[in-house]
Amino acid sequence: MKLEKRRLGRTDAMLSIVGFGGIIVMNEEPDSARRIVSQAIERGVNYFDVAPSYGNAEEVLGPALEPYRNSVFLACKTLERTREKAAAELSRSLKRLRTDHFDLYQLHGVATLEEVETIMGRGGAIEAFTEAREDGLVKYLGFSAHSEEAALALLERFEFDSVLFPFNWVCWFQGRFGQRVLEAAQKRGVGVLALKSLAKRKWREGEERRWPKCWYSPVESPEEASLAFRFTLSLPVTAAVSPSHAELLWWECDAADRYKPLSEEERAKLAEMSKGLDPIFPS
Repeated sequence: MKLEKRRLGRTDAMLSIVGFGGIIVMNEEPDSARRIVSQAIERGVNYFDVAPSYGNAEEVLGPALEPYRNSVFLACKTLERTREKAAAELSRSLKRLRTDHFDLYQLHGVATLEEVETIMGRGGAIEAFTEAREDGLVKYLGFSAHSEEAALALLERFEFDSVLFPFNWVCWFQGRFGQRVLEAAQKRGVGVLALKSLAKRKWREGEERRWPKCWYSPVESPEEASLAFRFTLSLPVTAAVSPSHAELLWWECDAADRYKPLSEEERAKLAEMSKGLDPIFPS
């Protein structure tokens, strides 16, 4: 069974509702990375997202994805906020990922209004982004954000193609977090992508970590993963990027294979389940 695909905002891109989070292959051996990528492709995943801050993920993902490059949508991100540094990082990422262009290039993890001012100001990263688009190095431009105020400010300041944001059940029910960003993106026709859809709560001090590449505690079973994933995809969201371990990616793919929107009863169940949990955003 191939995964459902949805259009990304006003673009022509059709993405699988499950996105491959590049951190999955961080520190994997080349053969293992190739197997994971090949299996994801076979499951119907065509949307891959990676960033230089994910350890050696770019170097590992590049060779594994190379045979499929022409049939997938490849997104990358930068934490740099100035024109010069963002342009240099884009160049390095293209080389590491063995490609001549990115389908989507994004500002990564914007959290403050000060960052927004730097990005959008003279000599800011947005200059490198627009130049890269003009030069054919990137097709679409977007951003990920970890605060509503930063996301809303970016949406006001530039005509982005996409926003990648934590549309997550616990944050939504316990923090009222995400609604304003979703509404603003929809109003502008901006494509909506989700991160942290399988997050459950913050790690507790001294807690044993089953998923060491996750900085938060994710859902604990395929059943919880299905509810969490379906909550996110029941919103007007194009795709949800998987967390940082292959098993969690397969949980998302399984949920996507059987996808149907949440019923009112299931939504109420999730809202009840979220009570008492410590949402990862806002922090």
